[in-house]
Amino acid sequence: MKTINLTGSLRTKNGKKDAMHIRREAKVPCILYGGKEQVTFSVIEKDFKPLVYTPEIHTVKLSIEGKEFDAILQDIQYHPLKDSIIHADFLQIMPGKAVTMNVPVQTTGAAPGVKAGGKLQKKLRTVRVKGPVEKMPEVVKVDVSTLEIGQSVRIGDLKYDGMTFLQAPNITVVGVRITRNVVEETPAAGATTAAAPAAGAAAAAGAKTDDKKAPAADAKAPAAKAPAAKK
Repeated sequence: MKTINLTGSLRTKNGKKDAMHIRREAKVPCILYGGKEQVTFSVIEKDFKPLVYTPEIHTVKLSIEGKEFDAILQDIQYHPLKDSIIHADFLQIMPGKAVTMNVPVQTTGAAPGVKAGGKLQKKLRTVRVKGPVEKMPEVVKVDVSTLEIGQSVRIGDLKYDGMTFLQAPNITVVGVRITRNVVEETPAAGATTAAAPAAGAAAAAGAKTDDKKAPAADAKAPAAKAPAAKK
C-alpha cells in the first residue's frame, strides 16, 4: 500500500470559532486519535488532493510540529453546498491493531454470461474491510470467470486471509444481469418451437375432419326401382 506524506500544524485553540478561522485560511481542521493521546491539528486543504481524489487507498505519514505518526484517513466531511473539505479524522496505526478501510473492488476474468449476451454489473465499487494494515489489500479482486446470466458474487463469497468483510453476506458485489436483447430472443425461439406442434395439431384436426366426410362421399346411391312387369 502506498504512503502519502502530509504536514500539519498544531491547533492552539479548539472550538467552532477557531475552526472557522482555519477554514478561512484554506486549511482543514483535523484530529488524530487511536494512540496514547488525541492530537488536534490543521492541514492545507489542497494537500488532501492525492489522498481523497483517487480510487486507491493509502496510509498517511503525518508530520506535526516535528513529530511523525503513521495513520489512515478514517473519516472526512465536506461542505453541504460546496466541494470543500471541512473536517478530517485520522486513525493512528498501532502495531497489531486492526483498522477499517474501504477497499476498491477489481474484477478479473471474462464472464461466460457476458459472452451469452448478458451485462456485467458492478454493484459495489468499494467494500468495507477490517484487519491489520500489513495485510490490507490495495484492491479486492473478484473473479467473474464462472458467472453465467443471473449469477453473482456476494460479500459472503469473498475470502481474504486475516480480513473481515463488514457488510451483510448477502449483498451483491458484482453480477451478470439479463439484457433486453436476451429477453427478446428467448420468446422468439420459443414461439418458433411452439409453431411446429401447432401446425401438426391443425393438420391432424383437418385429417380427422376429412375422415368424417369421406364416408358420406363414398356412400352408395339408393338402388333404382325395377321396372314394373308388363301385363
